[in-house]
Amino acid sequence: MAKKRNARHWDEPQYHADHPRPVTRRQFVAQGFMTGAAYTTGAGIFSLFSDPREAMAALSGDLSPLLQNPCQIATNGAGKIPFICFDLAGGANIAGSNVLVGKEGGQMDFLSTAGYEKMGLPGNMIPGLVDPTLNLPYENFDLGLGFHLDSAFRRGIMNSLTPGNEAFINGAVIPARSDNDTGNNPHNPMNGIARAGTGGLGANGSILTLTGTENTASGGNSTLPQALMDPGLTPTKVDRPADVVNLVDTGDLVGILSKGDATAVMESIYRLSDRKMDRVNTQITQDAVIKELVRCGYLKSADIADRFGGVPIDPSLDPMIVDQPGAPGTGIFTQNEWNAGDRDAREFQKTAAVMKLVINGYAGAGTIEMGGYDYHGGRRAEGEVKDERAGRCMGACLEYAARQGVPLMMYVFSDGSLSSNGAIDTTLEGRDKGEWSSDNSSTAGAFFLVYNPGTRPRIIGATPEVQAIHQQIGYMDAGGSVQRAATPAANNVNLLVNTVLLNYMALHGEQGQFANVFPNHGLGDVAMRDRLTAFEPIVGGIVGNPPA
Repeated sequence: MAKKRNARHWDEPQYHADHPRPVTRRQFVAQGFMTGAAYTTGAGIFSLFSDPREAMAALSGDLSPLLQNPCQIATNGAGKIPFICFDLAGGANIAGSNVLVGKEGGQMDFLSTAGYEKMGLPGNMIPGLVDPTLNLPYENFDLGLGFHLDSAFRRGIMNSLTPGNEAFINGAVIPARSDNDTGNNPHNPMNGIARAGTGGLGANGSILTLTGTENTASGGNSTLPQALMDPGLTPTKVDRPADVVNLVDTGDLVGILSKGDATAVMESIYRLSDRKMDRVNTQITQDAVIKELVRCGYLKSADIADRFGGVPIDPSLDPMIVDQPGAPGTGIFTQNEWNAGDRDAREFQKTAAVMKLVINGYAGAGTIEMGGYDYHGGRRAEGEVKDERAGRCMGACLEYAARQGVPLMMYVFSDGSLSSNGAIDTTLEGRDKGEWSSDNSSTAGAFFLVYNPGTRPRIIGATPEVQAIHQQIGYMDAGGSVQRAATPAANNVNLLVNTVLLNYMALHGEQGQFANVFPNHGLGDVAMRDRLTAFEPIVGGIVGNPPA
């Protein structure tokens, strides 16, 4: 059945007759009324209450004892795998038309034709068949994890990757329900990632622990699980290159003096301030705390001047990210893409800001929120265009990790999902696929991809059959609905987050510590947690734990 709809620009706001008038920030973002405009605030004295970790900066010897106590200046990362999550606000399609899902046997245990049609795939494009033009099967495993051959996510990812880098990527999909059209799904794992390590020491960075593109407790659209709430881990909002630069503003001293001289000046200010503070009583009960904060402020300024003076951290000046004048073809994005001034350019710049911080170790983990994914009720083309844009941003993160030679775990989720009624969009962008007709939480899912330098991450299991059920954590019924009893994560978003945290720790070989770090995890006994784990510890990179 073919059905045509009136054309509209994909990035115009979505007016859904079956939705209430948007009133909250999350509703405006999901339906494309706002994109998350950026603003930057300068650091005041309360920024000194952050708890970055010990320093490795080469300051003067008489100050070195203070690098660990009491000021605890940050290091260049925590030795953990960088983590980036994509929060597709509004209820995007993930399972079926993008990432393959199947029954109990895994991605290749195909659903019925009706099940895939509900996920937007017409009967002549379902897995198990061959594309007549390309003469390739519709199930594609170039990225390790199975995608539909014509998945918009896959097209975007492959467009960003240097050919050959896909061989070092693998992933897993998690069929799991979540509520539609709400930011109240506790989808975001960021605070847990900051704790997901032996002794509760997870991802951290040399400037920030966490970053996100929205000024929310999670850094994105969806909320944090209540058990992971920690005001001390609120992400710093960064959604454009200028925000990255402002994080490590070394001031005018570095421009006037050399980096070494500027550091010496800040050290001298610290010493003078320290002597003066010893003679002052602030008349505040926590006198020692206030003195320590002021002293550490000067010492940290010296550390910033020492480590970042003259260091280019602007993503727009990074030749690995953007083609530089006179050097076309070196960046992930061209100058035309970067400077186009359209929605694509805005999302590319936002993605670059977060990936620059996280993959370089300046932040431990980051959330990239992308709005407008409540795209049902219109032409299929809108979903295809937006999904491919998201895929391009996902691929940029994976490609930048490859260029930097560090591993990366990338997690993708959305609040709810949607389904098709079988009507076909025959436009060029619609690609003869089913239109998205309504919200449908039963078709929802999430997935993660892992890049590992030098070798593809290995799925757990001695046989392809065992590997298949570790690569698809849970399953759907033949009709394309999540089987709620398949895993703890299938019908509980909090436990979906915990499943992601378990898999993050497992990449480091630390899954045995999971119950100690998250004692109320809800994922069952060790045998159940083993079934929820996708990968052996990754090889190489910054972790170096060989698989068992």
